[in-house]
Amino acid sequence: MKIAISGKGGVGKTTLSAMLAAAWNYRNRNVIALDADPDANLAAALGVDPQDEPTPLAQMRDLIEERTGSADNYGGYFKLNPKVDDIPDRYAACVGKVRLLTLGGLSKGGSGCICPATALVKALLSHLLLGRDDAIVMDMEAGLEHLGRATVESMDALLVVVDEGPWSIKTALRIRQLGRDIGMTNIFAVANRLGGQVSAERIHRRLDGMPLLGQLPRDMRLQLPVMSIADDGAVCPSPAMMDHLGTIEGILGDLAGRL
Repeated sequence: MKIAISGKGGVGKTTLSAMLAAAWNYRNRNVIALDADPDANLAAALGVDPQDEPTPLAQMRDLIEERTGSADNYGGYFKLNPKVDDIPDRYAACVGKVRLLTLGGLSKGGSGCICPATALVKALLSHLLLGRDDAIVMDMEAGLEHLGRATVESMDALLVVVDEGPWSIKTALRIRQLGRDIGMTNIFAVANRLGGQVSAERIHRRLDGMPLLGQLPRDMRLQLPVMSIADDGAVCPSPAMMDHLGTIEGILGDLAGRL
């Protein structure tokens, strides 16, 4: 499966992205985790050592110049189909069977056109979505700027994370419309950080027909990494990850049944 995760800032989309990647890792699946949020935190959620966190691809000027022929060219010529097939193996940070790549911001104020960094990132996305059979989870910001019509057809689903706040529901409905505008049809919600008297049913009623695949309770332990690497190199799930693994497996199973 290839899944994009979006939602209002602070609802826990990065945590859900990490938990999905971890669940696939425990299934012994090869996973590529893509951090497409400018406020990149997926490495920390996956338990990547800070010194091993990957440099955002959009900031790798030497690589961009090597592959496109220009590091920062908004008016001249550069390759729109650069070589990218070796990037997941050469530049990803690894935790178990999860390879993490950080994409970085694509826009530059006043540019008004595609740039070499954008060309590299979009070529990589096309390669990952069309040319490989890894499971993919992409942690996005509230917008869908990294997804275009050429790649969206290969995404199996968009999961929108919501919480009990009214603004998260409003953002979810806006994201659904953005997804529909670029051709996404499989758009679902996951409720997170529910507590007290808040019910998933009440949230579902406010989602205007968007299917709700599952719910996670408020759990402060999920502010910590969902995986860690032991001294012998073994990948260890966090206690919170193990406690909620059944819920994540249920979400993946429900999603597979709908696709």
